[in-house]
Order: sequence, then C-alpha cells, then structure tokens
Amino acid sequence: MKIIEVGFMRLPRVLEVLPFSRSAWFAGVKSGRFPKPIHLSPRTSAWRNSDILKLAEELSAGGKTFDEGKINN
Repeated sequence: MKIIEVGFMRLPRVLEVLPFSRSAWFAGVKSGRFPKPIHLSPRTSAWRNSDILKLAEELSAGGKTFDEGKINN
C-alpha cells in the first residue's frame, strides 16, 4: 500500500493503514497521542498523509505502543 506524503486521508483509509479500531483511534486523538484531524468542511475531516506516515513509522520502530485501550510511549 503506497501512501504519498502530500495530501489528506479520511478515517476509513487511516484505519486501513493503522491497526486500531475507530474508538481506539478517537481515544488516541483525544489524548493527544494521535494527530488531530483537519476540518475540510463543517462535516468533513481528514488527516494529513504526512502525519499518518510519521505515526506509522513511530509505531513500527517501537516508539509508541497501544495496550488495552491505553497508548504508551
């Protein structure tokens, strides 16, 4: 799965790339562990591809872990 660094990603695509449930993702966003979305319109949010790529690299390098609903460094 190739992701370009420039652009935006909607939630379904984010959840395809990263191994989190919808509720776990939003808990991470709320806690500040995951990037906050960009509001493209009043009812449309997306995440920067570069933010998702950076998070995926951190997770694969072991920089951040997710355990039983809590995200740890």
